[in-house]
Amino acid sequence: MCRLVSGIAFTLLAFVAVASAQPAPPKPYKAVSITPPVPVTDPAFEAVRKQVGETAQKKDRAALAQLVVAQGFFWLRDGHDRADKKKSGVDNLANALSLNSKGGAGWDILFSFTDDPTASPAPAFKGTLCAPAEPAYNAAAFAELIKTTQSDASEWGYTLSPVTEVHEKAQTGAPVIEKIGPMFVRIAPDNSAGSAAYSRIITPSGKAGFITIDAVAPLGNDQLCYVKDGGAWKIGGYVGGGESQ
Repeated sequence: MCRLVSGIAFTLLAFVAVASAQPAPPKPYKAVSITPPVPVTDPAFEAVRKQVGETAQKKDRAALAQLVVAQGFFWLRDGHDRADKKKSGVDNLANALSLNSKGGAGWDILFSFTDDPTASPAPAFKGTLCAPAEPAYNAAAFAELIKTTQSDASEWGYTLSPVTEVHEKAQTGAPVIEKIGPMFVRIAPDNSAGSAAYSRIITPSGKAGFITIDAVAPLGNDQLCYVKDGGAWKIGGYVGGGESQ
């Protein structure tokens, strides 16, 4: 599941940039495991996700409007609903993703959401599913990890596979120095280390090594949210995004 490569560009850039600013030295820490999110099994949900992807590829604003709730769209950013209730749902989504900007980057971001089959309920909005889903983990244990390592949540990512190989160098075929399960790992990039296809991490044992960038994801991804509207799934909200208008 290539959650980083798939696409939520602004989240990924922030994740890498903050972690790069304060690279962590190799020190051991207590492992905090995660349970990776699982795909949604509702065929109707899968169908609308596919439709959104096809519409994004075509950059078809009119077709997208049919897949977004006309009214009641929410846009959560910085803990507040930034949606303009006087505007239609598709207009608010366009603002959140900057769909009107030149180059089509906003449409690419919209398409990237359809590459991930996972989604999870939004506690604040009954009946709403937001994608991609976050992993399940012990929040108290993670908070303690942040405290004991004197770090910031932006310096951490989580591995996605049952077994992730940690390599000695950032290159294909480099020796594997450790294998780890689904857990939080500290991101400590080294810009001089080699291939951009790898992220430098520190494992709970205190070893510094490299894993492919599609093997790790940040917390706090932006999310595209869906609700039932007239019996059909439609885009009903967005979490994250750019400047409100």
